[in-house]
Amino acid sequence: MPAAKTLRAQNRKADRNRSTRSFTRSRVRTISEVIADGSKTDESDTALKNAISALDQAVSKGVMHRNTAARKKSRLTKQYNKLSS
Repeated sequence: MPAAKTLRAQNRKADRNRSTRSFTRSRVRTISEVIADGSKTDESDTALKNAISALDQAVSKGVMHRNTAARKKSRLTKQYNKLSS
């Protein structure tokens, strides 16, 4: 494949991956802020579910390795479960 065509393809993939990574990071940041606040609510349950879902989506799209996502999900869930209700 010519170098210019390869570069175009890489740029397309990078744009797709960037949007998925950004989406995932913002969902994970939301639950991290909830954990920092230290209180469990229905909204915080939803935030955790959204973060886990976003990590799973990133894995399915090939943006993140499955073990990395599993580690992040495990750590977030463990921290969330330590919170008092």
